[in-house]
Amino acid sequence: FEWLLAAALVYAVLWLLFGFARLCLRRMGVRELLAVMVQHLLGFLGVLLILYQLFCGINYYRPAFSEEEGFVIAEYSEEELASLCTKLVAQINGTAVLLDLDSEGRTTVPATLLEDTDAAMYSLAQLYPTLAGYYPQAKPVFFSNFLSVQNVTGIYSPFTIEANYNRDVPAYNLGHTICHELSHLRGFMREDEANFIGCLACENAEEPYLRYSGYMAAYIYAGNALAAQDMALYAQIASGLCQTAQTDLSYNSSFWARYQGVAAEAHEQLNDTYLKANNQTDGVRSYGRAVDLLLAYERLQNAGR
Repeated sequence: FEWLLAAALVYAVLWLLFGFARLCLRRMGVRELLAVMVQHLLGFLGVLLILYQLFCGINYYRPAFSEEEGFVIAEYSEEELASLCTKLVAQINGTAVLLDLDSEGRTTVPATLLEDTDAAMYSLAQLYPTLAGYYPQAKPVFFSNFLSVQNVTGIYSPFTIEANYNRDVPAYNLGHTICHELSHLRGFMREDEANFIGCLACENAEEPYLRYSGYMAAYIYAGNALAAQDMALYAQIASGLCQTAQTDLSYNSSFWARYQGVAAEAHEQLNDTYLKANNQTDGVRSYGRAVDLLLAYERLQNAGR
């Protein structure tokens, strides 16, 4: 993906230089040159648009994962939400004791992360056939700081069909981020569903690190929803988090605080427009709708399914 961007940049520079040279050598007039350049640019953008629609855009209109796998979305009560948060806190605490930590008490990334995330997706596909297929390993973005400035943890490239992730983000979040991006490879482009699939893949994995990553992601989605309804109840439940989780969340806040600014705000607005243009009417708020799916999953679990 990054090589493709670099090649496109080099081509654009050479294209402009070639046009300028033809102009200087008087082989073409200004109007004629502009007409040719506009024609080539429109043709190039047209090819990109077709490829985007074939490998990505069309999937925003496919049947939802929840519909295909029988998850019934319904109104939920504050009590259900609080119960889910309480359960996730217990799962986080129970898994955190199995993790390797750095000198600051933060979660570390296992050396087998990419193999483990692939294995988690293959394993989840045995439970949910719509996820079956080939999963190439996700790729760390070399210039990850560029993503951090935009507050982006991962990105799917429809032109190279790759799951790419920001390698600089706090370690606890990498497992879920990669599984989220890998779910796009199966054509599930809706962000709420990718978040949910990422949680499921991690929570059903054998590796404690991945389970912890999934529990933490689910807790953040559910916790934010509960805090919006009852901050006092949320604070009471959050106080039960173990020290490892509190350290990870504190570092996560400080990490992203470094990148707040115009670039992050501009990207959020651009992403909001992009999502709304692709059949996600809630825009960036659609990321948080994973809570609906998490609660639907919890109801099925409670019903023994």
